[in-house]
Amino acid sequence: MTAPLFSGRARRSVAALGAVSAGLLLLSACDKPTPLATVTVGTSSVSAEAACHDGKEPLSMDKVQECLTDLKDAKTVEYARGDTLRLGVEPEVVEDGKKWQAVLDGQPITEPSENTYRSFPGADVFATGGQGEAPASKKLAFVQVAEDGKPLSVWTFNLKLK
Repeated sequence: MTAPLFSGRARRSVAALGAVSAGLLLLSACDKPTPLATVTVGTSSVSAEAACHDGKEPLSMDKVQECLTDLKDAKTVEYARGDTLRLGVEPEVVEDGKKWQAVLDGQPITEPSENTYRSFPGADVFATGGQGEAPASKKLAFVQVAEDGKPLSVWTFNLKLK
């Protein structure tokens, strides 16, 4: 009978080290997730990664326009008139001189900001100004811009009227 080359404890240590190494290898092959943007209305909150993000180069205006209109994967949050609308981004969205701004149905509703949070108490984003009936939903997007104002990332959401 032959003696084992490694004890049971050594085999388990080698197996654990191999599993950790394989896990790290798999993680390094994945794309780093983009930072989250969050929309909160009342007690409902939805977060999403960027719908459009190159990671290296600014987005073209055509790509930004496509991101603002193509919302098939956008998360939805219900909104009632008079609710407080809260918008937030993770700190890395505004690092290194970058800013973000909120866009509602293609129109900017905020100036580019270095803050990670904006709140709009009692805002009526579905107001029509007497121009007919309010739509059932609106497209809300966050656009990250570089120091030079070029768009870098776009997060998209749907606001649904309660």
